[in-house]
Amino acid sequence: MYILKDVKSTRVKARAKINLSLDVIGKRHDGYHDIRTIMQEVELCDMVSISIAERSIEGSNDIVVECNCGKVPAGRENIAYKAAELFIKRYNINRGVKIAIEKNIPVAAGLAGGSTDAAAVLRGLNRLFGCRADEQELLDIGREIGADVPFCIRGGTALVEGIGDVLTELEPLPRTEVLIVIPCIEVSTRWVYENLDAGRINKRPDIEMLLEFVKDGRIDLLARNMANVLESVTAEKYPVVNVIKDKLKSCGALGSIMSGSGPSVLGIFPENHPAEEACKECIKEGWNAIITYTSGKNILC
Repeated sequence: MYILKDVKSTRVKARAKINLSLDVIGKRHDGYHDIRTIMQEVELCDMVSISIAERSIEGSNDIVVECNCGKVPAGRENIAYKAAELFIKRYNINRGVKIAIEKNIPVAAGLAGGSTDAAAVLRGLNRLFGCRADEQELLDIGREIGADVPFCIRGGTALVEGIGDVLTELEPLPRTEVLIVIPCIEVSTRWVYENLDAGRINKRPDIEMLLEFVKDGRIDLLARNMANVLESVTAEKYPVVNVIKDKLKSCGALGSIMSGSGPSVLGIFPENHPAEEACKECIKEGWNAIITYTSGKNILC
C-alpha cells in the first residue's frame, strides 16, 4: 500500500451505461443468464467522494457509505460497501474510508447506477491508496460484485458477454446525443429474467451486423437496428415502454430501445436534430427525461 502524500480524499465520476442492443443466449446451470450485448457509457453520472477516515480501530476496516438519495441503501446494504470491503481486503489496507454518493442516475432504471458507483469506488481507492492495481486486477474484483461492474470499470463502448464478465473493447462511437426517458415505475432485474420466455421473443438483435456499424461509426444504422429481447417481458407488463419508444421516434430519434431490463428508454438523435424539444415533450407527459452524450473509456485512477 502506498498512500499518496498529502492526498486524503478523491472524487470520482461514476458514469451510467446504456444498452445499444441486448440478446439473452440462454440460462445457465447456476441460474444466471448468458447475454450478448453492446454497452455504451454516457456522460450522465453520479459523483462518488472517498476519504480516508481520521481514525480506524486497529485490526478492523471501518467503512461508511452515505447517499443523498433515500431510495439507495446506506452502509453494508450498498454494493459500494462490498466494493470497498473487497478492495481493502485484497490490498491489506488498515485504514477506514468514508464514501459519499451523490446520485444523479435514476435508481432501478436499467442504467447500472449501483454498479457504476461500486466501480468508481474501486478506481477511487486504487488512486487514494496508491495501490497501482492494473485494469485486469480491478476487473477481477468487479466480477465478484455484480454483472455490470466490470464494464463500468472500463467504460467506453464494448461487446459484453457471459453474465457480463467477458468484455471486448470496441471502437469508440462518435460523440452522440442521447435522450434517456424514465417513466414513474421501477422494475426488478431479477423479475424480468425470471419471466423471460424464449418462445415469446419475436425480435432478436443481429449483434454481428451491429458490431460492423459500431466499427464504421454508422450511428444512423446502429440506431435503426437496435433490439432488446428483455422488452418482451418489461414492455408487456408496462406498455408505457413502447409508448415512450414511439414518442421518441416521432420526435426525431433515429432509433429507440429500452436499456437493460428497463424501465428507462433511450433515443439516439442526429446532429441536425437536437433532443431538446423531444425532452420537453417527454417531460410534459410526466416522465423523467435526461439529455446526455456518449463518452469514451475511463482513465484508470
